[in-house]
Amino acid sequence: MSDSLIKWLSGSRLQAVVVIHVNHPAELDADTQRALGRLKAAGVTLLNQSVILKGVNDNTRVLTELSERLFECGVLPYYLHAFDPVAGAHHFEVSDDKARELVRQLITVLPGFLVPRLVREIPGRPGKTPLDLFA
Repeated sequence: MSDSLIKWLSGSRLQAVVVIHVNHPAELDADTQRALGRLKAAGVTLLNQSVILKGVNDNTRVLTELSERLFECGVLPYYLHAFDPVAGAHHFEVSDDKARELVRQLITVLPGFLVPRLVREIPGRPGKTPLDLFA
């Protein structure tokens, strides 16, 4: 995290927003927390997006810990991406039904502002498409 980046982000008349990508709470080590703290102190809004991955974060305990740890670092959980099948990653695939169930469970244990939106990127659509939790 360079001083020039912090200065550039904080020097605008516009509100700076940085979206980070963290899939597991273990990624949020002391160095990362310090860097995020510098951004937050400079007035930058910090959001996180994750991808739900089998064997990495496909359980309520890990996703709860991730949301809570992000918040401790000044970051709001924003998106939880449903798995998009890509070559070589099928072993990480989590079904949409399981993803929906996990988010429904998160709603019961976390305050609403710590529950990420379950979304999918669909080619040709202008943005992320929210997945209906009760489909």
